[in-house]
Amino acid sequence: MTMELRHLRAFLAIAEEGTVTHAAARLRIGQPALSRTLKALETHLGVRLFDRSTHHLRLTDAGESFRIRAAAALNAAEAAFDPDRVGPWPLRLGHAWSALGHHTATALHRWQQIHPEMPLQLLRTDDSLAGLAQGRADAVLVRGPMPVTGARSTVLFHEQRMAALSSRNDLAKRSEVALDDLAGQTLIMNTVSGTTTLRLWSPEHQPGRIAEVGNTDDWLAALAADQGFGVTTTATADVYPYPGVTYLPLTDAPPVPVNLAWSDPPSHPAVPDLAAFIREIAQPTTNEAGGPE
Repeated sequence: MTMELRHLRAFLAIAEEGTVTHAAARLRIGQPALSRTLKALETHLGVRLFDRSTHHLRLTDAGESFRIRAAAALNAAEAAFDPDRVGPWPLRLGHAWSALGHHTATALHRWQQIHPEMPLQLLRTDDSLAGLAQGRADAVLVRGPMPVTGARSTVLFHEQRMAALSSRNDLAKRSEVALDDLAGQTLIMNTVSGTTTLRLWSPEHQPGRIAEVGNTDDWLAALAADQGFGVTTTATADVYPYPGVTYLPLTDAPPVPVNLAWSDPPSHPAVPDLAAFIREIAQPTTNEAGGPE
């Protein structure tokens, strides 16, 4: 059977909705037809894309891997047929926060000079993979370990971790802090796109409690209100100076890798060149960029 774009749309709708019922309603087709479309795709690929052991369908490892490829292919096809997008082919760079820190403006400006016919567009998505799984960008910046299969990635550089505190906090008067200095206090954690976990601390010296937020703006507001502390990297201080928030070096926390990730095959021919370009921009100070976690 010939595969068509409808097979990709069906798969992605089910992956996002979690059930055939909800996906069928979203696509405005019958459930039996959608189930047949999914079955045809799985037969063609020779793998099961979903675990059907529960009412809520869960992606298999093969499904997780295929999701990135499917999203990239569908978005590329839709862009190719979009009459409003005929002309320059922009390279979309996704990020969850901070992009490249204080290197961001330099990177955008230099790319424009080198590739005037190919704009480099930043796209922020509050998501741990910065929209990669949805195909919203051709390449994405991901901080921390790469948690997904089905994509290619490379480490660009590492960023030093920082503690983010209310300026009212007594620790804010110091020039630097250690992890144990923060033990017992409330940790404000971005659970949507952040990478900070309790594994940073020893079992004997943990934060007192966790306050969860879903984006950078709420994270900063909670810090300024002295509701707890956060852990980040140095680009946050560069990109997000905020009234009432103090950033201090965190002396004994491991650095955070900054990865460039993209679908395999890439959805844009310039993606392979982007990693080398970013490394060149960040080379003089490879540990100075960062973002909230």
